[in-house]
Amino acid sequence: MDYLSINKSAWDKRTQVHVASEFYDVAGFKAGQCSLNPVELAQVGAVKGKSLLHLQCHFGQDTLSWARLGADVTGVDLSASAIMQANALKVELDLRAEFIESDVLQFGQVNKRQFDIVFTSYGVLCWLPDLTAWANTVAGALKPDGAFHLVEFHPINDLLAGYAYFPHGSPDIEQEGTYTENCDGNKSTTVTWAHSISDVISALLMAGLSIELFAEHPYSPYDCFEGLEFVPELGYQKLYRGQQVPMLYSIKASKRKGPDN
Repeated sequence: MDYLSINKSAWDKRTQVHVASEFYDVAGFKAGQCSLNPVELAQVGAVKGKSLLHLQCHFGQDTLSWARLGADVTGVDLSASAIMQANALKVELDLRAEFIESDVLQFGQVNKRQFDIVFTSYGVLCWLPDLTAWANTVAGALKPDGAFHLVEFHPINDLLAGYAYFPHGSPDIEQEGTYTENCDGNKSTTVTWAHSISDVISALLMAGLSIELFAEHPYSPYDCFEGLEFVPELGYQKLYRGQQVPMLYSIKASKRKGPDN
């Protein structure tokens, strides 16, 4: 099964819908709004003068938000449509950035550059069949003393929706629309994999990274799951039997200098 071609086709179609959505608010972004959320801004910290690699960058809003904050940015995404839109935004806003059309794991096999920061966020890991190769891609792209930052939707949301929490060997193959409010009802085939949080952490450790932070968060910045309740100034929450469900988790991992560095 050529899962890359299947998912690439799905994301090429989604990109066109996303660019026109209120969810992504491209007009507001062009007017100067930052697309990054408080969770990642607080965790990553100051980026001015630092090189930053954004894996699975979609059509580049977060990448270019980091550029506006002073980072030297490179974004990587599987979708040709997304990369085309990212480059168009870059040119229109006169921002410096490099965008690369590539699968993350294939990018890791050829990338020779190292960065101060590697960043990825929100709905990224389910598209990857191999966390070991992913973690090695992250580690290989980091300078000694560089930092990796992940902000991801908590997999308990998928569990409550009826999906597996623990990996079960085969992917989930589905016909899906998209999560923006302007979804037109058209569906595409998608191929995704379940990953437990312990598997994510273990993969990063096995790649030689040190975990400096692991946090879980009760609010999502996005209204992209069923049954969410908006809490002013905090975001969207989900209650199960009256108790908050974790919506996000975040990890900071660092690459320590070895004896030869």
